[in-house]
Amino acid sequence: MVIPVHDVNPVRRTPWVTYALIAANVLVFLFTPGLAGSVAGESSQAQLCHLHAFLDHWAAVPRELIHHQMPHLVPTGDVGIGPHGPGCVIAPPHYDKSPALSVFTAMFLHGSWLHLLGNMLFLLIFGNNVEDRMGHVRFALFYVVCGYAAGYGFAVLNAGSGDPLIGASGAIAGVLGAYLVLYPKARVWVLVPFLIFLPLRLPAWLVLGFWFVLQAVYSAGEGISAAGTVAYAAHVVGFLAGMLIALPLRPGTPPPPEPRGLLFGRNARPRQTW
Repeated sequence: MVIPVHDVNPVRRTPWVTYALIAANVLVFLFTPGLAGSVAGESSQAQLCHLHAFLDHWAAVPRELIHHQMPHLVPTGDVGIGPHGPGCVIAPPHYDKSPALSVFTAMFLHGSWLHLLGNMLFLLIFGNNVEDRMGHVRFALFYVVCGYAAGYGFAVLNAGSGDPLIGASGAIAGVLGAYLVLYPKARVWVLVPFLIFLPLRLPAWLVLGFWFVLQAVYSAGEGISAAGTVAYAAHVVGFLAGMLIALPLRPGTPPPPEPRGLLFGRNARPRQTW
């Protein structure tokens, strides 16, 4: 998998919504109960129980989205001692949960610092240009719609799953799909792992197209849980939703600037202007 680090595609206005989304995701992560130890690489039983209780309350669960049924027993956040040793105490839920609202709250939850940083990197690189093209308000609505499409799309394909679905990946996949439609020829600096990380400047259609193909291939064995498996199907649905929504904006989208400097093949020499 290539790692994008920068795109050669300047914006006309400050991407305030993109920055706000990144800040909100970071703040929610920092204040998520039970994740403080995961940043340092260690988690106690009490932290894990707090995390499970928090996710059951605020994460999207496919079974709840499709059948609108809350489980009879959920983690309370407390640690108890059972026949097999210490574990998380479960009891009837003391709260009312809206499955539809949980799709929104789940967009701001992440299970690890690596999960968070990877999502925010993609949002920072590609979100600013999509926001620049759509405008602040429309981009915010677009982001939420793609997140909902990804969440419910995954739930339809996994209607019996009781594992929590978390992360901004589905909404950000929509941003990637829109970027591919609007700026397929924009150049993106990426790091390619080959013994060492090689920096290359590649067209967006190649970077994002390759990313989408990987998600589609991996979706054959996808899943999601707090333990760290990935909802590849949610990425696929979010990406396609972003492409469809962005299609009407493509005709009026100005092309990205012609890149200068080192390229490969027929564009190896920089063009001269007079």
